[in-house]
Amino acid sequence: MPKQIIGRRTVLSMFGAGAAVAATGVAAINPALATAASAATAKSGPTSVVYVEVNSNSMLNAGKYTLTNGGAQVFDVAVIFAANINYNTSTQKAYLHFNDQVTAVLNDAANQIKPLQDKGIKVLLSVLGNHQGAGFANFPNQAAAEAFATELANAVTSYGLDGIDFDDEYTEYGNNGTGQPNDSSFYYLVSALRSKLGSSKLITLYDIGPSADRLSYNGNSIADTFNYSWNPYYGTWSDPRGPSSKSKRSPAAIEINSTSSSTAASYAQRTVDEGYGVYLTYNLTATNSASYISSFTQKLYGSSAKYTA
Repeated sequence: MPKQIIGRRTVLSMFGAGAAVAATGVAAINPALATAASAATAKSGPTSVVYVEVNSNSMLNAGKYTLTNGGAQVFDVAVIFAANINYNTSTQKAYLHFNDQVTAVLNDAANQIKPLQDKGIKVLLSVLGNHQGAGFANFPNQAAAEAFATELANAVTSYGLDGIDFDDEYTEYGNNGTGQPNDSSFYYLVSALRSKLGSSKLITLYDIGPSADRLSYNGNSIADTFNYSWNPYYGTWSDPRGPSSKSKRSPAAIEINSTSSSTAASYAQRTVDEGYGVYLTYNLTATNSASYISSFTQKLYGSSAKYTA
């Protein structure tokens, strides 16, 4: 079972493409130069994902690491951790909540989100339970699930985000008189969100909790509605549920500077050898972690990582 550290999960002691740099200004002058710039920073290999605890760390840390060979960004997807699904006891409805730190990031998107996107990094908003009983798996009806999907879609649009990450932890289903998980809620929620966001935005699954147990309803599945899914237990290897293609799943899960560098390297090599297309990392701080990060970039991309403050 996971245990909470700074609002996130880690494992108990028993568990032993890069997008091109945006070049809008260059393209306006000379499209050929923009193409050349893109080629210079492209990389091949698994999609690298990083969660950032914004209660104590800057999202901009995700853009400070590049590959020594070629200069591509190490991280392809950066996840803001985390917004919450809360419960209004007066209206008896779930709603999307941002704490002060998440609010600060979103309200300053021009300086904390767009600079990452300009480097080709997709920025997602993780949504997490908050001990109030409201979860992704216990909406009382389809309309309630769709109403929450509308809130999520509006957040993506309002703050220029690239998508939503679902993390069904710390919900405490049943609190405040809320219902227990049902089979239809998550299906309705994810289906509605995909409809509202279209195909250009990302929807990802942190494979944990009652929602992840309920990816099908009435014979229909949302597994391939997710762009990516990943193992939730840091320091372990476990193939997650979700998309049918291995190219969209990360069995590897490491906590930067906490999982041993040898384990990080081993899981990176295994990711490549076994044909998986995603590599999950968590808890990037302001510390220069280029040496640690190089342990897995060498295996994923054949290059060490470089830190630029």
